[in-house]
Amino acid sequence: MARLIRESFAAVEAKADELAQYFYGALFVVAPDCRDLFPVTMTTQRSRLLRALVYVVQMVDRPDELVTFLGQLGRDHRKFAVVSRHYDAVGIALLAALKRFLKEKWTHEVESAWTTAYGIIAKTMREAAQAETGPASWAATVLEHRKLNRDVALVRVQTEGLLPYRAGSYVSVEVPQRPRLWRYLSPAGAPRGDGQMSFHIRTVPGGWVSGSIVNHTKPGDVWRLGPAMGNLFVRPTTTRRRLLMIAGGTGVTPFVSILDDLAHWKRNPPVHLFFGGRRPEDLYALEELRRISAVSKWLTVTPVTEEGALAGGDRGTLAHAVTQRGTWKNHDVLVSGSPPMIQATIAKLLAAGVDLERISYDPFTLD
Repeated sequence: MARLIRESFAAVEAKADELAQYFYGALFVVAPDCRDLFPVTMTTQRSRLLRALVYVVQMVDRPDELVTFLGQLGRDHRKFAVVSRHYDAVGIALLAALKRFLKEKWTHEVESAWTTAYGIIAKTMREAAQAETGPASWAATVLEHRKLNRDVALVRVQTEGLLPYRAGSYVSVEVPQRPRLWRYLSPAGAPRGDGQMSFHIRTVPGGWVSGSIVNHTKPGDVWRLGPAMGNLFVRPTTTRRRLLMIAGGTGVTPFVSILDDLAHWKRNPPVHLFFGGRRPEDLYALEELRRISAVSKWLTVTPVTEEGALAGGDRGTLAHAVTQRGTWKNHDVLVSGSPPMIQATIAKLLAAGVDLERISYDPFTLD
């Protein structure tokens, strides 16, 4: 089944954008009420579907990790008031889209593989949603909004009730200026007991939500937050397994949260963090990271810029800088940033001999 799914998806991946368009068109015909769950503009939603599909295809023969991911998705989708028939409609639309674009390659065996796989996906998500007893979403009032540089803002919110998460997680966010345009943000700090959370948001070119948050959010605004998700976390351990963290731009936010958490441990694993951006001014969190490393012998921070130089830093892309510094075969690796940065960095690490099993990343990052 895994082989058939991978091979058939590879055959249509070049037309993935068209496939996603057809999928949503078919979904809204099969279940017209689903349209109200989505924003007016579907561009970001289509790209998010594709990333989810790619992630599932990559994980199809790693069931434990896939079940964890799907369970998180199922709990997160409760905020949309998704019901059982919506899962059925998605399955019909997905199979119809694959059949249309695979054409003669849509064999009985391929259809059976995708039907079985989607059945597992839907069952896992449904069961996770049904087992969840906590809120489907949390209201969060903005307490503070300030610019960290021209393009990045810090926003601090107070949730209504405690939203449980662990350092490195991300949550889905809906802001009043852009209803139904949910985006994923990582809290910039370890969990607190008072319900306060901080986020770093960079303006993304053409980003309706990021631009709105950076330029128009004000204290008193009420956000909606979904439940915590994500694979970027570090468990307390008695071993000293080394950690490599690779962050591009605001992708450093979950690592700030993890480092905040690690600072309270009695025994810390050695951590090497590469923090990259195009220009030195893009490394908005570098001063804070250097402050942490100054009092944390277990932490090494290497800034990386593509243009301009920084003292003690490297020049070039993150992928190039990391692989020039070592092989990292004995490290657990966490990667966070834009989808292209994640893809390029993981490809370089694999080529350098790092085991895929040691690499963690989240499929939903900046849009």
